[in-house]
Amino acid sequence: MREKNQASTPDSITSVLHEDRVFPPSKEFALQAHVKSMSEYRRLYKESIADPEAFWGKCAEKELVWFKPWKEVLKWKAPYAKWFVGGKLNVSVNCLDRYLDTPLANKAAIIWEGEPAGPGKIGEERTLTYRQLHREVCLFANVLKRNGIKKGDRVIIYLPMVPEAAVAMLACARIGAVHSVVFGGFSAQSVADRIHDCEAKLVITADGGYRRGAVVPLKRNVDDALHLKDSSGKLLAKTIEKVIVLRRANNEVHIEEDRDVWWHRELEYVDANCPAEKMDSEAPFFILYTSGSTGKPKGILHSTAGYLLGAKLTTRYVFDLQEKDVYWCTADIGWVTGHSYVVYGPLANGATSLMYEGAPNWPEPDRFWEIVEKYRVSVMYTAPTAIRAFMKWGVEWPKKHDLSSLRLLGSVGEPINPEAWIWYHEVIGGKRCPIVDTWWQTETGNIMITPLPGVTPTKPGSATLPFFGVLPEVVDDKGRPVPRNTGGKLIIRKPWPSMLRGIWGDPERFKQVYWSEVKGAYFTGDGCRQDQDGYFWIVGRIDDVLNVAGHRIGTAEVESAIVSNPKVAEAAVVGRPDELKGQALVAFVTLKTGVKADPSLRDEIRNHVAKEIGPVAKPDDVRFAEGLPKTRSGKIMRRLLKQIAAGNEVRGDITTLEDFSVIAKLSAVED
Repeated sequence: MREKNQASTPDSITSVLHEDRVFPPSKEFALQAHVKSMSEYRRLYKESIADPEAFWGKCAEKELVWFKPWKEVLKWKAPYAKWFVGGKLNVSVNCLDRYLDTPLANKAAIIWEGEPAGPGKIGEERTLTYRQLHREVCLFANVLKRNGIKKGDRVIIYLPMVPEAAVAMLACARIGAVHSVVFGGFSAQSVADRIHDCEAKLVITADGGYRRGAVVPLKRNVDDALHLKDSSGKLLAKTIEKVIVLRRANNEVHIEEDRDVWWHRELEYVDANCPAEKMDSEAPFFILYTSGSTGKPKGILHSTAGYLLGAKLTTRYVFDLQEKDVYWCTADIGWVTGHSYVVYGPLANGATSLMYEGAPNWPEPDRFWEIVEKYRVSVMYTAPTAIRAFMKWGVEWPKKHDLSSLRLLGSVGEPINPEAWIWYHEVIGGKRCPIVDTWWQTETGNIMITPLPGVTPTKPGSATLPFFGVLPEVVDDKGRPVPRNTGGKLIIRKPWPSMLRGIWGDPERFKQVYWSEVKGAYFTGDGCRQDQDGYFWIVGRIDDVLNVAGHRIGTAEVESAIVSNPKVAEAAVVGRPDELKGQALVAFVTLKTGVKADPSLRDEIRNHVAKEIGPVAKPDDVRFAEGLPKTRSGKIMRRLLKQIAAGNEVRGDITTLEDFSVIAKLSAVED
């Protein structure tokens, strides 16, 4: 890697790191891949852009099982798209029923391993074939109906990484309920906020889940969430009628009479016959909350047919899925990656998807490699954060295991730094596995920019080229395309089937956040440049959304949590580079008059945030300050805080700064 001057304009983003190493796919891999040559990719891509309706119409007809065909492929009036208008289908039918009369019926759909393990003791194992999974889904779909859930109702899923999480999602899909999965690391407050926003009727949870040998008290968090009130004293989660509890960790939990029911007991009252609802192609499918730079989390709404088609095609082509693959995406189902690439994408392709409940280093730092060897995993999709942790722990851990089953590696969550890419390629992939470094978002539904493993020469750190039907462009602040090797804002020009259909209950915010930057185009919020070969390089968020350990975290949420501590007057949160996490959270905090700053208060604030939002948002560093750098209009100058947090000299225009002494005080080395 070397530094090189780039083209620059007043409206561009500077990006100075350029990568010269190129890794072409092997001839052996290309020969058996779904897309075998660059000329084939270019032909298909050109087709998908020149006539998207014909391209996607052909794909939908071929790939999906329909109850009723659509009348029109696309209705587009920016920012609203409707795909496969008038068509009827069901996601669970496309993931399960379609295989019941084929040889795939008895193939493993989900292989699961629980976390608890120890020296000489393997983790708990479970395998569900497509036939078995279908039965479990139908049974639980009837449990949902028995508990008052019908088509269109919202259901919160707050579960550990167990097969029942996939069962719950598919059961909702079967009866037309809209699921909203909440990451198991989130707090009671986060659960309550999401229930409140989507007006959910039911929560599916577990007594607990395992994480690094400890039990995460999921049911207790739900109980707490159901008692939380807003500022006016009204219950946030007042719409909840029922809570279904899975017995997982056997920890003691409170069961509220007439509200809480046990999953296993409910199964005794239902049978396995549950006809699938015929859902409109545009029917709401799921809501997934993602943080923004300001305000409350956004409920990203995805629809049925377009989402499923995107998830299915990207899973097949990006990971080059073959019939014998054991595919492992390490993401939690609480994130969109878990939706698209643990559950819906693999199952829609009739693949075997592996799920693991716990941490990558429990009980030892080789747990992931033990799992790869044990199940002969052939395709692995994980986050740069994990890869950097593996690097830190040392090569001796993967070297203990036979990783020869791996044939393809993937990366997701944030741009991967070239050194981590090379380590992943050499140590884990044995220099034989192509790496697909993928760029996409909760909002896009599926992978948007990615190598195709049998085709694309890869460059460490670049997401490379767009997937079929995706028309990305790098523009300046005025929406004009910028020259190659110039940084700018990444937008998408054309609609695509899996795109978000809105922010739940907030159409104005949807327009403002995603469609106000460049007329008729989707604004990703990311900075980007295209190199001389047309490859895309993501250079980070435009706004203040931080990417910590592969998780998008809005500073406003973290700041709100800090300020809710009665000793705190004001807070500003920024990111600093972190070798392991990508970005670490640094909180600059001013205290209320009379409150003394000391190390115990630092810990108190950090733990307070973990309790309010969840451990993922816990600040790595809390710095006490007499004041924060503000413009005269009262706006906090975050870029200055970012420079200070990173230990850099403060640069750039500070003429609008209200109090220049603040900078000197903040820059001083703390005791």
